[in-house]
Amino acid sequence: MADFGRGIKAGLVIGLVYMAIAAILGAIYQNNPLSVPHFLHFLYGAGLTPLFSLAALTAPSFWASLLFQYIVRGIVFGAVFAALYDSLPGTGSIKSIKKGLVLSAFIWILSAVGFIYITPGWPTDGGSFWTYCGGGAVVLSSIWSALAGVISALAFGALTGFLWDRFRAKRLAEAKKSSPVLLLSFILGGVIWAYFAALFLAGVIIGGGPPIQPEFWWSDLLYTSVVFLGLPGWILADVAWRKTRMDKSGFKWGLAGGVLMALTGIMLFPGVLAIIGGVFSGRKLATEPGTVAIG
Repeated sequence: MADFGRGIKAGLVIGLVYMAIAAILGAIYQNNPLSVPHFLHFLYGAGLTPLFSLAALTAPSFWASLLFQYIVRGIVFGAVFAALYDSLPGTGSIKSIKKGLVLSAFIWILSAVGFIYITPGWPTDGGSFWTYCGGGAVVLSSIWSALAGVISALAFGALTGFLWDRFRAKRLAEAKKSSPVLLLSFILGGVIWAYFAALFLAGVIIGGGPPIQPEFWWSDLLYTSVVFLGLPGWILADVAWRKTRMDKSGFKWGLAGGVLMALTGIMLFPGVLAIIGGVFSGRKLATEPGTVAIG
């Protein structure tokens, strides 16, 4: 099984470090708004500077935003890192750091694809979209902002890999690589679906119908698809995970569930995890004897 505790601790620590940096840089900006604007705006593109006002320190929504931007994403990144650790490329004395770099780059690219997919007016609309996890924001309005986000995300992954080696590993039972990946897909998909299902239900009760407006028809359509298309995908991912627990292949179930979740755009990340887990579950473990040896 994946050492989730080890990965979560590493991601949590880095998330706390990033949150502290964001608070310090935000305070500097408030005290010297004209002396370092270009420097801080570059860091804002990296997702490190919320540019908050001092009055925001007393607002619960501000701390809730920081909690999600850094702590939650750090925990999720650490869990994903633990689930995919054995399958990520990277060798040598600093293999964990290399694996962290690969994962953070992959997640940033995946987030950029999701951002473009759910933004019908891109690139004219600009805007930004926080990565699913990691230390960067997808801001594609300029080359500098995109570069800042990539650098921040890569640093987050490298530091997580560095701390991974510093924390003591636990002895865990052997399991197929697909099992923790599909489990993580099921958990993240369930959380995302429950959140948007609650918003959809609230919109129906308050507004009297599905919350689809002409000017935001594409985004509203994707949000609605999470409720009706993401649910069966989430269920199929659960079936795939349960099959791997019985030493069976969950390839078809994971692939079907992953595609359904990915089509919503909002559930792209758990959908890709379900596809990866499904592919892994269809492969024979290297330690398993072949049919010729059995004969």
